[in-house]
Amino acid sequence: MEHTFDDHYWNDIWTGDRAVAMSTSEPNPHLQRVTRDLEPGTALDAGCGAGAEAIWLASRGWTVTAADISPAALAFGQERAVAAGLAGQVEWLSADLSTWDPGTTYDLVTTHYAHPAMPQLEFYDRLAEWVAPGGTLLIVGHLHGHDSPDEASATAANITARFDSPGWEIVTAEESQRIVDGPGGHATVLHDVVVRAVRPA
Repeated sequence: MEHTFDDHYWNDIWTGDRAVAMSTSEPNPHLQRVTRDLEPGTALDAGCGAGAEAIWLASRGWTVTAADISPAALAFGQERAVAAGLAGQVEWLSADLSTWDPGTTYDLVTTHYAHPAMPQLEFYDRLAEWVAPGGTLLIVGHLHGHDSPDEASATAANITARFDSPGWEIVTAEESQRIVDGPGGHATVLHDVVVRAVRPA
């Protein structure tokens, strides 16, 4: 499959053979670890997929907006929220994040392996615009140089360079690997880049 990262690409992903397995994934451990000291407020999960992270945040008192380009992914997320008793605590939005404007800012903007149809680092620049003063931007992405397409991956250095200004404080900048259960129960190594930046109040 060509990596166009447009609406057709993602709808194919979320209606394909792997969709059910993807829809039952656990919340990203980086999110759970890096945000544990934050006071709940408003949050945007940008490129939420089946909503594991949005639902996890809602269960901890956050008011969450979950946005994704794929209606099929959002349907999985809505079902999971209902099953978790959190249907009213997440707003699910179908949105192309390369053009969408939320019209507001959030205390937390987070994204986990999202790849819109625009350059990856420019996407992170867009997300940064949606962080409220005193708020946090958390990026969890695919580490450049491993299994992901070049256009959908990054390094800690080239992400943090976007926030090298008095308008941001870098709290976390990590590159790591972890082992997860992949298709068919086979162990898969994920190479992650994690950046947490805070916009001063």
